Order: sequence, then C-alpha cells, then structure tokens
Amino acid sequence: MQALVTTCVAMAPFTPFFTETLYQNLRKVSTKPEDSIHFCSFPSTTGERDERVEQSVNRMMTIIDLARNIRERHNKALKTPLKEMVIVHPDNEFLEDITGKLKEYVMEEMNVKTVTPCNDPMLYASLRAEPNFSVLGKRLGKDMGKVSNEVKKMTQEQILAFEQSGEISFFGHCLKLDDIKVIRQFKRPANVAENEIDAAGDGDVLVVLDLRADQSLFEAGVAREVVNRIQKLRKTAQLEPTDLVDVYYKPMDDGKNTLVEIVQSQDQYIRDALGNPLIPKMAAPPDAVMICEESHNVQDMSFVIYIARVSPVVTDDLLVHAAGNREHFDALKVYLLSRSISRLKNEFQAGNGKITVDFIEGFPPIDLQLGKHVFLSTGDFYLATRS
Repeated sequence: MQALVTTCVAMAPFTPFFTETLYQNLRKVSTKPEDSIHFCSFPSTTGERDERVEQSVNRMMTIIDLARNIRERHNKALKTPLKEMVIVHPDNEFLEDITGKLKEYVMEEMNVKTVTPCNDPMLYASLRAEPNFSVLGKRLGKDMGKVSNEVKKMTQEQILAFEQSGEISFFGHCLKLDDIKVIRQFKRPANVAENEIDAAGDGDVLVVLDLRADQSLFEAGVAREVVNRIQKLRKTAQLEPTDLVDVYYKPMDDGKNTLVEIVQSQDQYIRDALGNPLIPKMAAPPDAVMICEESHNVQDMSFVIYIARVSPVVTDDLLVHAAGNREHFDALKVYLLSRSISRLKNEFQAGNGKITVDFIEGFPPIDLQLGKHVFLSTGDFYLATRS
C-alpha cells in the first residue's frame, strides 16, 4: 500500500488529476492524513545509488553516440541495418558492460546485427600519448618541457605497459594514469576504403562500424521497411494491436521476383514483427473481406499491401470427411464462417484441437480437427500448405 501511495505522490506533478483520483481511493485504506495528494511532501530517496549501474549506462550512451556520429558522417540512416559493430577497449569490465545485459539494447538502438568486443587496441587502433598539462604543469615546473617530449615519444609497447602497470617514470618524476592521456586513433585495415569501415572514438574507447552492404543486410532493410508500412496501414485503418487480420502483398513491377525472394528469406522476422505471415495476394480466398489497401515503393520495388478480416479456411479434407456430401460441407463452411475466431480458438483449445458439430439439421454429428479440416486464418493455412 505504501508503495502505491508513494508512486502516486511522485507522479502527481505530471498527472495531477489522475493521481488525485487514485489518491482519494487509496486514502480509504491507508493512513495518509492529507486531504489531497498535492498537500503531501514529495517522497525522499532511500538507499544508495548504484554507481556501477550508472557507469554501465554512461558507457553504453558513449558507444551509441559514437556509432551515431559514424552513421551521420556516411549518411547511413538508422533504418539501414549494418553488419557489425566492434568496440575496442583494453578493459574487459568496460567490454562486459556493453556486450552483457546492454548488448541487445545497443544492437536494437543502432540496428546492427552483431556487437563484437575487442580488448586488443592494436588490432584496430594506434596509440598516442599526450601529457595532461593541466595536471602536470604546476607539479613538474621547469621539467615539464622535457617530460612532455618523452611522453610524446612513447612507443606503442610503452603505452600498453603503462596502461597495465598504471605508472611510468621520466627524469625522476613518476607519472600516473591521470597524468597521461592515451589517445586511440583508428587504424583502418589494409585495402579497405573509408566508406566501407570507419570508426569514432573519444580518446578512451573506439567504436568501429562495418558499413559494407551485402545481400542479407539489403533484404533485412527491405523487410523492416515493409513491416513499418504495414504497421502504419494498420494504424490508418484504426485497428487495435489485438485485432486479428490477414496481410497480403502483390508486387507491381519487374522486381516482383526480388520482392518475393526477400519476403521468403525474411519470413521469420516478418512473422515475429506482425504476428502472422505476409501472404501473396494470389493465395487470398475469393470471399476474403479486404479492410484496406495501399500502394508502396521500397528500394525501387513497387507493391500493394492488403489487410483483410481474418476468417476460417476449410480444406478439401473436410469434404472427404463429410463423406463427399457437398451440402453438408457447405453447411459446415457457413457455420464456421459465422463464428467468432476467438471463440472458435477457445473451443478448439478446450477440445485438444477438435470440436464436434452436431446441430446441423439433416446431417449427422461430425468431428472437426484444427489444422486438417479447418484453419483459423488464411495465414495459418498458408504456412501449413506452402512448399
């Protein structure tokens, strides 16, 4: 109860009327004496901040900002999927922050297929050391010049050893990690152009993006755009997310074979995103009720999207099951088409995939099996029967 009241009080500045109503109801069973939620003191924090979590999120934000800079530099929109992101940093804890629990978020936010950690800076970067003048200036005095020269002359091996040990000495002065800035500069692989692989860094971490396009990435990008257009069309048709529909497509130009191949290769992604397959228009039953349709063009491929009301599909097996009696078959079809899909689904689930229809006058009772005699949608039938 206390948690609910505290949550309401915290929300009050943003949703004053809604939380006031909640608060008045909660007062009936709570001990809060204030007559209004707006008379309550704002809740104070308890416990300690998790600095480790904050550090992980800050590191993730740095990675995302650097990756966005690369995309913007090469005009690669976020909707264009990229093959790989490599994160270069010598600290394994840093890499675990990004490739652990936050990995999926980074992949989704930057639309990359894989995130690869690399704790060997020499694979992708050259190291350069610079003295931290703001720290060393007063401390070294007249020795600042010669120490600065030695720091700038540090070799790659010396810099790596310095990062491992945490200190290095020049002319009797012991320099710590805060005294020297280690700058990582991207070292592009041989025979690779800037528009193929590029990187961005903040002097500490280096983010490398593989910008090269391949067929799988092209297909994934097209599928993502098609799904986006379908979702927008659903919204235009004022459909709720829970509304069951069948979705069809029809290529309209010479690239129809390419579009069909992409839909087939990206079938699992499309089904996961939409909750049902994208069906060729030619597979639509003649009695399909179209709710809306819209023409689109993605990557120079023109096509039409159709959204139809979902309805059961009866198979030829049902005619055989009805002893070839066409009248019985037609009566069963009319009955099934008149039923609510959600109720039919519940009845089939209760009957372990079977229901009995025993009230059609003039015909004997008959058991119907889901997935053999009837399917609950064209999408289900299409998935079960396509080669």
